Amino acid sequence: MSNITLNVTGMSCNHCVKSVEEAVKNAGASGQVDLVAGTVAVEYDEQKVNVDQIKAAIEDQGYDVV
Repeated sequence: MSNITLNVTGMSCNHCVKSVEEAVKNAGASGQVDLVAGTVAVEYDEQKVNVDQIKAAIEDQGYDVV
């Protein structure tokens, strides 16, 4: 398993947290959002999903990964 922390802009409430965490889950990874820091800590299996797919899933929800 690999870990990465992504900076995500546009999150402002608990709904945003749930949207981002669900997007990461649907991409095939697990994530935990830190709303104050504007980050999501992601754990993923490199053989099943890559970072670009995870970023795309978050961006599809309307947030920016920087």
